[in-house]
Amino acid sequence: MQNKFLYFPSSEVPSERMLASVNMKFWPQTADGYRGLTSGKDEPTPNGTIVLFHGNGGTALDREFYLEPLMKLGFRVILAEYPKYGGRPGKVGEKPFVADGLETVNLAYKQYSEPVYLLGESLGCGVAAAIAKQTTVPIAGIILITPWDSLASVAKSLFPFLPVKLVLTDKYDSIENLKSFPRKISVVGAERDEILPIKHAHNLYANLPEGRKKMWVIKGAGHNDWPFYADVSLFKEITDFIKADKIR
Repeated sequence: MQNKFLYFPSSEVPSERMLASVNMKFWPQTADGYRGLTSGKDEPTPNGTIVLFHGNGGTALDREFYLEPLMKLGFRVILAEYPKYGGRPGKVGEKPFVADGLETVNLAYKQYSEPVYLLGESLGCGVAAAIAKQTTVPIAGIILITPWDSLASVAKSLFPFLPVKLVLTDKYDSIENLKSFPRKISVVGAERDEILPIKHAHNLYANLPEGRKKMWVIKGAGHNDWPFYADVSLFKEITDFIKADKIR
């Protein structure tokens, strides 16, 4: 029951032609065993690598819109793909997503070294938060876009008459997972989020470590249309905040 309302995987593997049309490529190599997508351009990346975990619908290919603004700001961007999404093998769920994400982050660190940042979108915020808690990679900072506080909190809001603790097998408790994160966290909420009401982003933000957080609210934006309200200046603000916190 949980998986039916939480995960909407697409089994379609992006074709080389599809990727070429948006100047992207498989990462780290080919469609056979790929872990994500990245730009087909070789651009300078003085500010490091962002590993991005997307929401529960669509695939990494649908997040192509992140590449241009973040690359203009000097970042390499890896659009991580989940098991069961984009034709990748595996199962859906918190444990397989986080385990797979840990491998992706480890590989990015081995290949590109520091700094490595995490960016989560919606469900991906929960994945990124869990990875940040478990990884041995020194994560330089985190960006959370349209996040929630915990899956149980969201489920209780949406289904107040259901015994959600009995239904849910996944937790995605970002408050718990980030309570000891030592670097900076940028939180971005959509003012009119109709899927994850912004109160969940506010509650997460309120429970993050003091002095290492900043929140932006995109006025007038909903859960899925917020990119139309965002521009390079917003991405610059949220990335400037985290990259100013150098790992020592």
